[in-house]
Amino acid sequence: MRVVLLGTAAGGGFPRWNCACAQCSAAREGKLPARTQECAAVSGNSRDWWLLNASPDLRTQLNATPALAPGPGGTPVRGVLLTDAEAHHTTGLTGLYGAQGPKVYASPPVLAALSPQRPLLERRAPWTWADSFTEGGFVLAGGLVVSAHALGSRAPGHLPGTADDRWVSAYRIEDLASGGVLVYAPRLGTWTPALDQLLTGATCVLLDGTLYAADGTDGAVPGPRRRAVAPWHLPVSGADGSLAVLARHPGPRLVYTHFGSANPLLDPSTDAWASVTAAGAGIPADGAEFVV
Repeated sequence: MRVVLLGTAAGGGFPRWNCACAQCSAAREGKLPARTQECAAVSGNSRDWWLLNASPDLRTQLNATPALAPGPGGTPVRGVLLTDAEAHHTTGLTGLYGAQGPKVYASPPVLAALSPQRPLLERRAPWTWADSFTEGGFVLAGGLVVSAHALGSRAPGHLPGTADDRWVSAYRIEDLASGGVLVYAPRLGTWTPALDQLLTGATCVLLDGTLYAADGTDGAVPGPRRRAVAPWHLPVSGADGSLAVLARHPGPRLVYTHFGSANPLLDPSTDAWASVTAAGAGIPADGAEFVV
């Protein structure tokens, strides 16, 4: 299975357009690499590609990735797997306007939240909308078998969502040919025993790296937004952080994504970057590709 990280930043990208923190300023000056908003692509046969989330930067991301370029037979993008209904993971769907029948997988509450957008997206041709929590999982063109797993009940702030623990989900994606297994969880609030079970036999986990510090500030000036974000993203560091938790699972390769703009992991000169990479975790840039 080929995996391409089309974007690796949290909502707003890096640098954020309205942020003057030291890291965003460094990125504007070219001292740190800029990053687009989180999105990835997977393929089991290098011909049929599936997007993991659809960021607002999707058009730029697709055009920057040769493997996803259209050819005589059209686009190799077959559809999208959504982990939640957050704007920075769904608004890229509008960039697929004119697509001929892509298939979108999402949980029932996320599918319901996207209902108002469907007439616009399907103006040229019908799309297929599928429940990602279908019993037994589902098979994607290219030889990938997928199952969705509930991670959280928090609906996006702009939606009047009802309580449902499937508002946030992770995907376990298995390549039938190679046996490789990718666990994709770019948004994660707390670690649960179910996640321990999900990682059993996994080859690689692509995990939420929004926050480095447990207090959610990551060295930035504390404010209402920082305090609000912290409970919804498991930090990387600390005794209960994801890096410590993943030490219980030495088998899978750990790769972080969805970095917040104040996260010191965006700067290779920081102690945080050194400690995380020394532990064997990956902190890739946009466009990184690897095989699972």
